[in-house]
Amino acid sequence: MLRTAESLREEIGVWRSLVQRADDLVELAELAGDSGDQEMLTGLSAEHVALRAEFERQRMSLMFNGPYDERSAIVSISAGAGGTEATDWAAMLLRMYLRWAERHRFGTEILDQLEGEEAGLKSATFAVEGRNAYGHLRAERGVHRLVRISPYDSQKRRHTTFALVEVLPEVEDDVEVGEIPEDELKVDTFRAQGAGGQHVNKTDSAVRITHLPTGIVAQSQNERSQHQNRDVAMKVLRARLLERKLEERERELAAIKGDHVEAGWGNQIRSYVLHPYQMVKDHRTEHETSSTGDVLDGDLDGFMLAELERLATDEAA
Repeated sequence: MLRTAESLREEIGVWRSLVQRADDLVELAELAGDSGDQEMLTGLSAEHVALRAEFERQRMSLMFNGPYDERSAIVSISAGAGGTEATDWAAMLLRMYLRWAERHRFGTEILDQLEGEEAGLKSATFAVEGRNAYGHLRAERGVHRLVRISPYDSQKRRHTTFALVEVLPEVEDDVEVGEIPEDELKVDTFRAQGAGGQHVNKTDSAVRITHLPTGIVAQSQNERSQHQNRDVAMKVLRARLLERKLEERERELAAIKGDHVEAGWGNQIRSYVLHPYQMVKDHRTEHETSSTGDVLDGDLDGFMLAELERLATDEAA
């Protein structure tokens, strides 16, 4: 209770500070306008941009009202069909999310990755550590579509490829998913592949764990020891089991409402078009921008906020 009260006091303080900054800005703008002070107006314009950016950040924080939104997140990216073009797209998405996390000063750790045969990644799983990481990233779940002239096509043809992004809340204790009996787990070890140094390639240190009742699989090969990889794989497995639990609850609610749409590879949430024009468009919210380079460099907050507002509106309805 005391922690909640303190958090609320801090939040109220932030909004009061924003209101005061806005009031001061209005007063100074009126003074600068009356005096014709162009240098002062230029400085106030920069302050307006900074104030608006802070307002948008705080407005997004109001969207984090889910039971797991404050937690860290586990993100998985899987390349779709399309060979090297698809694996390169998966690697581009990984870079995009790591740059986004860096912008927000979230910690990141690669938990597992499988390299493509020629370039890019077939799959990657990474953790994003920090308050509200899951709240932000849950807006990114779904299929992401890329349209561009493929650098791997000698005939310079336009290609369309897909990648699936999954986002899980980090499980803080076993109570949320229950104790997992050992006889429900199938544990396989194998030799790690790709980057990671000579050690991982010489021993069967990689671990793949299958939860037999559900068929859910989690694996890790980036740590140096089999024990460490097992711990990481169990962390991912618990997160996937929690996600399954949440999905079952959502299906029950959707059944009561009378509608339910299966998530699938044909239901892309966002398109990144690099040719014949420049556009990133979210198909759920219609939010779009022609600044494709900025988006691929991690500028995702506008898309996240639009989707979180859509979800909040749907929940209120």
